[in-house]
Amino acid sequence: MTERTQILVIDDELLIRRMVGMALGRAGFAPLEAENATRALAQLQMHHPAAAIVDLSLPDMDGLDLVTELARRGGIAIIVLSARDATSQKIAALDRGADDFVSKPFDSGELLARLRSSLRRLERVPAAGGRIEAGRIVIDETGHVVSKDGREVHLTPREFALLVELARQPGRVVTHAHLLRKVWGPSHVNDIEYLRVAARSLRQKLEDDPSRPALLRNEPGVGYRLIAGT
Repeated sequence: MTERTQILVIDDELLIRRMVGMALGRAGFAPLEAENATRALAQLQMHHPAAAIVDLSLPDMDGLDLVTELARRGGIAIIVLSARDATSQKIAALDRGADDFVSKPFDSGELLARLRSSLRRLERVPAAGGRIEAGRIVIDETGHVVSKDGREVHLTPREFALLVELARQPGRVVTHAHLLRKVWGPSHVNDIEYLRVAARSLRQKLEDDPSRPALLRNEPGVGYRLIAGT
């Protein structure tokens, strides 16, 4: 991430664009603005920004469809900033490819923190079958070995698969449905209790204090995220 990394702010409200743009400028980013999806796609062609901050209520396209298009193009972090704060909307945005979701009204500091986290994740997405480091946790996908502080930790196959799926998207909220589909299979997308049990077991084995998890965070009603810097 360079000092003047370009960030595209997509919102039909001028005041919001200016508020976010000012916060980005103070943080060392170079903000770009788009008042609708058409302008946003044109900006992407001209400038290739590192991230997009997207409102879901746009005049010419549903924001979820724009998220899908941005994710399809790849190489860009996507933060949804919207007043549509229902859990179903958050899940839909994340499943469409958004990296994170911030609800309006918003705190600029939180928005910037989520943005930085998403940019870091984009820079260090690990290759499949390799070695993944998440803070003090090291995962050897090929050897199916997990260690903490240099000591091997025994995980069940499900626990290992869940940890790998989260570690491959460090800092990103991964929805319940996605994790259940990937780890247990499409027929188990509604079996949330399977996921809760596995997550609880991972915390017991990997967290310093399982009652106050710092590595594996729960986003109530949405999913889990792995905090790679722990």
